[in-house]
Amino acid sequence: MIETLSALVVDALRAARDSEALDLTELPHPDFERPRDPSHGDWSTNVAMRTAKAAGMPPRQLAEIVASRMAGHPDIEAIEVAGPGFLNIRLSAAALQRVLREAREQGPRFGSNDEGSGRRVQVEFVSANPVGPMHVGHGRWAALGDSMARVLEHAGWVVQREFYVNDAGVQMDTFAKSVAARYLELCGHEVEFGEDWYQGAYITEIAREILASEGESWANADPASREAHFRETAYRQVLDHLSRVLHGMGVDFDVWFSERTLHQRGGDGTTAVERAIQRLDEAGHIYELDGAVWFRSTEFGDDKDRVLKKADGDYTYFAADIAYHADKFDRGFDRVIDIWGADHHGYVKRMEAAVAALGHPGKLDLVIGQLVNLFRGGEVVRMSKRTGEMVTFEDLLEEVGVDAARYFFLRRSTDQPLDFDIELAKEQSSDNPVYYVQYAHARICAVLRKGAGAETDDTGIDIEATAARIVDPEAPLQLLVAPAELALMRKLAEFEEVIEIAARQLAPFKLTRYAEDLAAAFHQFYTVCRVVDPEEPELTAARLYAVDAARIALANVLGLIGVSAPERM
Repeated sequence: MIETLSALVVDALRAARDSEALDLTELPHPDFERPRDPSHGDWSTNVAMRTAKAAGMPPRQLAEIVASRMAGHPDIEAIEVAGPGFLNIRLSAAALQRVLREAREQGPRFGSNDEGSGRRVQVEFVSANPVGPMHVGHGRWAALGDSMARVLEHAGWVVQREFYVNDAGVQMDTFAKSVAARYLELCGHEVEFGEDWYQGAYITEIAREILASEGESWANADPASREAHFRETAYRQVLDHLSRVLHGMGVDFDVWFSERTLHQRGGDGTTAVERAIQRLDEAGHIYELDGAVWFRSTEFGDDKDRVLKKADGDYTYFAADIAYHADKFDRGFDRVIDIWGADHHGYVKRMEAAVAALGHPGKLDLVIGQLVNLFRGGEVVRMSKRTGEMVTFEDLLEEVGVDAARYFFLRRSTDQPLDFDIELAKEQSSDNPVYYVQYAHARICAVLRKGAGAETDDTGIDIEATAARIVDPEAPLQLLVAPAELALMRKLAEFEEVIEIAARQLAPFKLTRYAEDLAAAFHQFYTVCRVVDPEEPELTAARLYAVDAARIALANVLGLIGVSAPERM
């Protein structure tokens, strides 16, 4: 619709110029936005204000010229000049009715666009340390990353999902020592447990699994050999567990990238970390000071230069991160998106600087996910009732279910902390937003079953096939002019715009907001418009058409956030 309106505005300016009513050399490209007040119309443009100087006339006068030449077009019900020269446009019923046909003709692709044009983007998210269970913040990032990937795919990008496994460094040694100690305790040995070792009950569970599968054969083994074996065994157990939990949430990764590989020597005898630093050095972005190797990150907007190799010869974590991002772009991605926790906020500038220095300025998007606060009936929840320890992401999934978890995780912008009310997420009422939206889809399916002459709760009805059979492709949509019908169509007309914005801004939370608005529009339509009326067969056909278009849009938006669209509730 924006393309249509843009063409109408440009045609009006061209006609005015050709008739010498306007002296304008270059025709502008108009921008459109939704008026905050719906009474001002569906779209507004400031093209007259932007072009008035070049045209040599007051903005309102120019706006009047454009409006007079656009009035009467079948897609426009009304156009008015407001304020200093805004053009407020209200779409006609015919234009809105056309959206219904687009929804039914495009089906699963309704709302899609070609913004990505087949370009490759990698989304890296969750990336939890492989030394224990995921916390609820990881769950938020899982929902965010996967939904972001789905939205980008709907916007024409080719997406790869990646999990960065932090399997190098001291934490892995500490993890191995912790599991080995608990294993020895289970074998009846007395062990002095280090204060900085991992204390959670899950460590004992990992040790118990090793004991069950391998017996006490490691109890009297060489400590170094035991820890090396347990490091790998326990690490694999945790990774498998993370993969299973994420898969159960509908999140699957194309690549699990091991940090260790960055420190392994290749055929030329160097590591990826060393090669990345060499690349920066050859580009003139490295210097030595006080025995350390530094990156000139201030040249790229950072507040200070950063150490890559310390005076003692050890590389910093930042050096490995540079190597990792060099590897990402070497794999041919046109764009890279990282989703990080709130504790990484201070890391953003240096990482952007490094990517720019590697030759890819502006191609890295860093999204910071804020924390999740759990509540139960208004009371803060910090500990699991079952274990007396931190509530894990898996605990939350088991209690509220995948649909509620994903939906609630996506209800707020990522730059805001999220208050997650467990009891509300489980509630089957209109107060629960995911229930409210899913119920709208189920109600639509019931209407379609009724339209087919079936019982509304008939479990043997295939909704897709039923809709294809009973919805008349030539339905007289011009009959849909009631306020509730127009409101529903207006909301459907926003879908493509919402997808475009959500993809551009990396903001899937806009989809949950849209889903609730669309559900509300349908519920209102259903309340005041009788869909299946034997005495009004033509109106019934038109309303069934609108109902099925709403079904497609609701199913699409729920699919993009990874939430099911139930046919019965």
